[in-house]
Amino acid sequence: MYVSKTATNLNDGIKNMMEGAKADYVRSSTLGGKELTGYCLEQTQKWDSNTKVTEGKKYIKVVQENGVFCFIMKEDSGRFKKGDILKAAGYNKPALNSPRGNVLTGDYHIQWTGPLYLKG
Repeated sequence: MYVSKTATNLNDGIKNMMEGAKADYVRSSTLGGKELTGYCLEQTQKWDSNTKVTEGKKYIKVVQENGVFCFIMKEDSGRFKKGDILKAAGYNKPALNSPRGNVLTGDYHIQWTGPLYLKG
């Protein structure tokens, strides 16, 4: 799902990102014109309450249910900018190879499963 919205703060940017991920879940669950029912409907209704955001020293961790969705840079650091979206390398550590987008500037793609992998 393409997220074009910009944000003035990290909380709004994370909200925009998770709205895009939720929209991607609905889109993938209703392919072929199916109606959202059963488990998929239940997951969609619980999406926001299943999303937990916790702040660390350098990163904000976004958890969806029990898995890390992504990490967000809290401030500029080295080659990363405030708001950069990083894939998880583990439950408490981001992958530091490259950002997958920026929640403040928008203009990135997101899936319901998390940030996209780098294209090689």
